[in-house]
Amino acid sequence: MSKQSVFLLGPGFIGGEVLNLLVECKKYDVTTLVRRNSTAAAFHQRGIKTVVGTLDDESFIRQRVSCSDIVIHTANADHLPSVRAILDGIQQRAEYNQSTIYIHTSGAGILSDDSNGAFKTDKIFDDETPNSINALPDEAPHRQVDLTITRQNLGNRAKIAIMMPPLIYGVSMPDKRLSIQLPTLVRYALKNGYAGQIAEGRSVWNQIHVKDLARGYITLLHWLEQAPVEDVLSNPYWFCENGQELSWNDCVSEIGQALYQAGRIEDPTPRSIPADNFQDLYGEHTPIALGSNSRSRANRLRKLGWEAKEKLTLASLVQDEIPLILEQNVPREA
Repeated sequence: MSKQSVFLLGPGFIGGEVLNLLVECKKYDVTTLVRRNSTAAAFHQRGIKTVVGTLDDESFIRQRVSCSDIVIHTANADHLPSVRAILDGIQQRAEYNQSTIYIHTSGAGILSDDSNGAFKTDKIFDDETPNSINALPDEAPHRQVDLTITRQNLGNRAKIAIMMPPLIYGVSMPDKRLSIQLPTLVRYALKNGYAGQIAEGRSVWNQIHVKDLARGYITLLHWLEQAPVEDVLSNPYWFCENGQELSWNDCVSEIGQALYQAGRIEDPTPRSIPADNFQDLYGEHTPIALGSNSRSRANRLRKLGWEAKEKLTLASLVQDEIPLILEQNVPREA
């Protein structure tokens, strides 16, 4: 039996873990997009083919997709040109009566509000009720790209799913990559001498370890391979969370304690971050990225048998991520 061809864009933090599991399955012929020839050798040793290019190489991506049974985009939730190139490649396949599976990575930031750390919302989204997601404003984070995908009419020759992970944590192997949100707050604390949060830090997000998320992609892929196309088209949305919700204050308090015990800050008490310091974080997007609410329920994956197995957020933060960041930020001797 011939292997299914997979083209993965973004073999980094999320994509690297997904690649590991695809190779373990031994049923896929995997090719990934890399930016430099120097990074290709390590992938080749693991039986992963590479092509060199960037997300802006639209004609190249379109051509590659046109000869791939499965496409997984984990590189950038907001890169519209690469998504359009993928959809064009899928359309080309459909014209030759070839089917395609496409998993796009969006994010639960699409659910974020303007609470600015002031309160915990009562609004909870689940992925079994797509109408509540479809009702989100077009201006919501990631929404423009998601709408481009859902509004594309590819008939019954494409099965498309949008994965919407929440706050991702953990260390991705083998190259020890870190996620974004919590490590950014750790580095902010190291630079500014205190653990910072947006206002009171009362807003909450769901969490997922990167390895559990990668297993979610594989569970989703296996479902897409056998599900009737009408079942796929009726609801493209998939959440992936470990059942835990933490406030930003929960996370920042843990960061403060860990850095205080490591002798890197003088006081573990969280403090509000002044707007003038947002340039050390995400600029004007800081209140959304680090101070909003985003509450989701991964009902669909759980009904397929997926479950979170990795350590929880704060344990991973203290045991894995903060030690790695401290290794990279060794203070200079006086």
